[in-house]
Amino acid sequence: MENQPLVSVIMPCYNMEKFIAYTIESVQRQTYPHWELLIVDDTSTDKTADIVKSHQNQDDRIHFFVKPKHSGIADTRNQCLKMAKGRFLAFLDSDDLWHPEKLEQQLKFMTERKIGFSYSSYDCVDEEGKPLEKMVKSAGNLDYDAYMHNTIIGCSTVMIDTTIIGDVVVPNFRTSEDTATWLNILKKGFLAYAIEQPLTSYRIRQHSASSNKLKASSDLWRVYRQQEKLSLFKALGCFFSYAYNAVKKRL
Repeated sequence: MENQPLVSVIMPCYNMEKFIAYTIESVQRQTYPHWELLIVDDTSTDKTADIVKSHQNQDDRIHFFVKPKHSGIADTRNQCLKMAKGRFLAFLDSDDLWHPEKLEQQLKFMTERKIGFSYSSYDCVDEEGKPLEKMVKSAGNLDYDAYMHNTIIGCSTVMIDTTIIGDVVVPNFRTSEDTATWLNILKKGFLAYAIEQPLTSYRIRQHSASSNKLKASSDLWRVYRQQEKLSLFKALGCFFSYAYNAVKKRL
């Protein structure tokens, strides 16, 4: 690929000792080698930091920072973004897995079309990493209004070209910070371009923050009302569309 642009991989983490080695290794297995993996630990109390340091000692493309105090996922993502040196940003949650060709195929897709924001379909694995008979398909190219009604973009599938989109800052929400981020980009008039092929495996865990549907729904409502300043009527319409699509996605 021309000029081999650097991809900054944004990975916040907190108490992920059971999963983070597999996630890091899925980055190391990428067919596209020109990346930096930026891992910021939100003061984990388990062995997460030791595991990351072990990988860092063997691969100088891995950069690791432990925050002095716990401050939540949004601030942790922003700390990663402040460290980023790459033209492209790729987001990866610390329990998900990338397919080996993920970066190569997504970079080709974006550079050939000169687009700034893309996401892909993804398949699902259980807590032990075993494949499930489940794939969440991308919903086509999304503008601001379409995404408002169907928050289908998987965080670990997203790639951003900063020369087109500009700087990315994550708003301070507990569980919907990624949705709020994509909305901030789309409201500027950009589209999220869809890749139909699954390039990421999403790990379904019983006790993850995203599995707490009540908390996630509450945070999304705050995004609609506080960040996007939607009227009550508009927010209700978007919320019910989101709920319908969320149920359909899980069937």
